[in-house]
Amino acid sequence: MSATTTLSSSTPHRCLHSNTRTTFLTVTPIQFLPFRTRTHNQPLLCFSSYPSQPPPVVVVGSANADIYVEIDRLPREGETLAARSGQTLAGGKGANQATCAARLSYPTYFVGQVGDDAYGNLVTDALRGGGVRLDNLAVVASAPTGHAVVMLQSNGQNSIILIGGANLVGWPNALPRQHLDLVAQAGIVLMQREIPDAVNFQVAQAARNAGVPVVLDAGGMDGPFAPQLLNFVDILSPNETELARITGMPTESFEEIAHAALKCHELGVKQVLVKLGEKGSALFVEGEKPIQQPAILAKTVVDTTGAGDTFTAAFAVALVEGKSKKECLRFAAAAACLCVQVKGASPSMPDRKSVWIFLIVNQNTHKRVHHSNYQEQNNSVWQRQRPLKMAARKTKFLLQSISARWILRHNSLLSL
Repeated sequence: MSATTTLSSSTPHRCLHSNTRTTFLTVTPIQFLPFRTRTHNQPLLCFSSYPSQPPPVVVVGSANADIYVEIDRLPREGETLAARSGQTLAGGKGANQATCAARLSYPTYFVGQVGDDAYGNLVTDALRGGGVRLDNLAVVASAPTGHAVVMLQSNGQNSIILIGGANLVGWPNALPRQHLDLVAQAGIVLMQREIPDAVNFQVAQAARNAGVPVVLDAGGMDGPFAPQLLNFVDILSPNETELARITGMPTESFEEIAHAALKCHELGVKQVLVKLGEKGSALFVEGEKPIQQPAILAKTVVDTTGAGDTFTAAFAVALVEGKSKKECLRFAAAAACLCVQVKGASPSMPDRKSVWIFLIVNQNTHKRVHHSNYQEQNNSVWQRQRPLKMAARKTKFLLQSISARWILRHNSLLSL
């Protein structure tokens, strides 16, 4: 598979949209009313009477069909293993991130390509079912839909073999004006490295010209970054392995990770969001003290596929909603914790209600916690409190749950 950046414009393709002007969803912003007791000052959610049109999340990237093979262990060289089961689900880093943002109740558009085949239909149906706007999804006639073989072991860890397909070929030399106009109207743009760097460069440049922040997930192709691409990226989001590959530096300890992040600053990226798996995450902003977020660990890990994409997308949604960087990290950690408890990449993306309730239940947990379900964790917290404090917590949780149900019933955008 060649990761070339010389793109052909001769491949026929069509777009899944009508010739109508792009419009954004109208939502009602959320305000807060104070709820005070003698010892508490906790806001309750309510609606503003003034509608607004928030700029959307725009994800430009890959869309794959993930062929899951469940095995006890990886095969040795020359060995044939029988799988316990197999299943094909929608995936791809771009599609995963778009699905996550949409399921978090934020207006989301996806720019990408699929083949004219059954896998393409599978991915398209999954994206549309997740609430993603597909006005800018193209169907390429001469290339198959990208797909991946995901070897899922019993401990939830996975190994993946990727076939790029339509993610890598058939892109026009110059992106259509419709794509670039959408990018310019975005609140934030997410990209990955499973599509050609030349496409990412055009998108990042259009976003920078419009003052739109760009998040680049470092996952995907192993080759070096084009220096000019990083000059247009606001936040680079690698895991520790990708960070080591980008910088050529060790990333075994936090100190080594911090030094590698400084190297990224020298390459032109002002913010580096590092995903550290069970060790949590860290945000390195040039000239500022690093912000660390401990992991929120699930007792049962079913599948880690898509956890990094969930984290990145959830962080971006929280950021475009105006939350602090620390709040963004915690929101993303909660979403990733819920993601690993469900098999599949796109199917495992949590909805906003689940993340919101999870954060309410765990709002006083500031260190690494193990979590199996909301009620179990909630009960364990309450049982450690004095009777008066327990009653206050129950009352607060009940009122916030009522507020959440009222918001969801009116199909409005939640804001943490």
